[in-house]
Amino acid sequence: MAAGGGCGETVDQYRAEVERLTQELAEANREKIRAAECGLVVLDENQTLKHQYADLESEQETLKQELEQLQEVGYTVCYSRIQPFFPYSR
Repeated sequence: MAAGGGCGETVDQYRAEVERLTQELAEANREKIRAAECGLVVLDENQTLKHQYADLESEQETLKQELEQLQEVGYTVCYSRIQPFFPYSR
């Protein structure tokens, strides 16, 4: 009977080990899901930032062109004001 008792303890140990491993696996799966959700949030934020960057680049280009136009107009206005004082400057 001692041998039978030993087997029973071994079966109980295996059941306990299976239960522990099942719980660990469930926890690992929950962590994996949380990590995947965080990854999706990061990807979404990355996409948003890329769009914002593209918008800012476009706005920068527009402002650059406007500045160049204003500088040309400013040069023309400035030159037209100076030119009467220096008629032979051309």
